Amino acid sequence: MLVDSPPEQRAETAPAPPTRRAIRAFGLLLSLVVLVLVALASIAIGAKELSLGQVWHGLFQDTGTYGDVVVDERLSRTALGLLAGAALGLAGAVLQALTRNPLADPGLLGINAGASAAVVTAITYFGVTSLTGYVWFAFVGAAAVGALVWFLGGSRSATPVRLALAGTAISAALYGYLQAVMITDEAALNKMRFWTVGSLASATDSTILQVLPFIAAGSVLSLVLARPLNAVAMGDDTATALGANLNRTRALSMLAATVLCGAATAACGPIAFVGLMVPHVVRSFTGPDQRWILPYAAILSPVLLLGADVLGRIVARPSELQVGIVTAIIGGPVFIFLVRRRRTAQL
Repeated sequence: MLVDSPPEQRAETAPAPPTRRAIRAFGLLLSLVVLVLVALASIAIGAKELSLGQVWHGLFQDTGTYGDVVVDERLSRTALGLLAGAALGLAGAVLQALTRNPLADPGLLGINAGASAAVVTAITYFGVTSLTGYVWFAFVGAAAVGALVWFLGGSRSATPVRLALAGTAISAALYGYLQAVMITDEAALNKMRFWTVGSLASATDSTILQVLPFIAAGSVLSLVLARPLNAVAMGDDTATALGANLNRTRALSMLAATVLCGAATAACGPIAFVGLMVPHVVRSFTGPDQRWILPYAAILSPVLLLGADVLGRIVARPSELQVGIVTAIIGGPVFIFLVRRRRTAQL
């Protein structure tokens, strides 16, 4: 445990009434069922129409055409969607608690900009042409920007405002660099215009294996930070009074968010709204307790990502819309509707 629990904190972290805990637990179980159904739909539905019998044949019996489509394409794509969705949801929830801003997202600290700048640098100056090469450059770029934001934000004296300002400034500079390189290099422009919209279409076993350890480590760290983040979300003075180690919690939260968002962005490209919308919506029915927000976000974010991916395959058959485009088209209006219908969920 990262935070002591002195007597003053007991009232703040007292368990919810049994009925409310049971409702939350049931909701979590229901969310898992929905996730399984959406994952099955992601395997069964694609730009190429296959019957359920053909899908079953491709999964368990055939290594030919059906097997290539179902196993090599759809199954890998679904697995990456599960990992990337969980990573983006957890990163968004952690950053919203860290910055005490219910509308924060993984792009707030410049992580997406760092990954994008690293990819365009790899293409233009190092001749990288494969996705497996992009992954490592994107991850290093995201990690480097995360560390730079932490340093410029004041390191040990970092505050949510300083971190947000440092991330915004670095993002602006990196996106300026990104646009300058892409305008002057046609090859970089052609490659980057597909990566920057965000997609699961290029998922491979190799990509999944590369990002899996980082997403797993970041997920575990995020869940361990749930109780300390509850204290941090109350404000610096209250958190200090409750015995929270602010510097340690902020540093570990930055690390977790950077690892999660960096790995997801490296594999799929920058995908908007998932890390912003899902934790915000989850908070509206779980309350501000990160011990519930984080598990819900880890389950419901892949539901949104895979659902958007399936929709993108259906509406543009025989081609498809990249998932980053679908989440932006759906996420924007839905999020505005939620904000207008309800009071913004408070931390």
